[in-house]
Amino acid sequence: MKEKLNKVAEITLIFWLMKIVATTLGETLGDFISMTLNLGYAIGIAITLLFFLIVLIAQLSVKKYTPAIYWLVIIGTTTLGTEISDFIDRSLHLGYSLGSLLLVSCLAITLYLWYKKYKNLEVYPIFDKPKEIYYWTTILFSNSLGTAFGDYLSDNIGLSYLNGAIVTGTIILIVVLLHYFTKLNHILLFWIAFIFTRPFGATFGDFLTKPTSKGGLDLGTLYSSLVSIAIMTILIFIAHKQHNRKIVTD
Repeated sequence: MKEKLNKVAEITLIFWLMKIVATTLGETLGDFISMTLNLGYAIGIAITLLFFLIVLIAQLSVKKYTPAIYWLVIIGTTTLGTEISDFIDRSLHLGYSLGSLLLVSCLAITLYLWYKKYKNLEVYPIFDKPKEIYYWTTILFSNSLGTAFGDYLSDNIGLSYLNGAIVTGTIILIVVLLHYFTKLNHILLFWIAFIFTRPFGATFGDFLTKPTSKGGLDLGTLYSSLVSIAIMTILIFIAHKQHNRKIVTD
């Protein structure tokens, strides 16, 4: 019974696949709202914040993990994170270095408060609402940080979007190998991998959408977002099927 009352996704292979697609979608959809539609970053934050709050309230209201709602909140954090990062850099002119430092500080404070209250940073399972709020706050800051770091790799260090995706993807692969072949703390490895999936999605999303003159494929933010939405829809359907089977077997 308690398993059925868990509120969050189990950390499996499909979880990481869906997280990567969701982060790519967050980058392309965030850029579509603020740049392609030319609404600007402040209005982009307002739109994505409203969406995030709506799906978060729905997530907090349900009694157990529901894949569609859960992953809509993840998408909400990635799109809002894109707007927050770009607003800090391009509207407030703080730059990606200072923006990353600011977001790292917010993330560290949230993790500290979480650990101080619960004496652990376990991300599965989660049953009570206060811990779930820490969980989503941490995810929002980590996705915002990931966006800023991804842009830092391309804008400040000068890596191409594809090379940025390769670098962050390699880091994720190393973390996975450390998880399976060492005894390093699995919670630490989870958060490292979780954070780095965001800059991977950010750089890969930019690789898909940016002009060829800037090292991209010039597929456009709308087309790239629609493809990501289609893939995400299929993955959510699979996640629902797997979750329902697990409930039956349990």
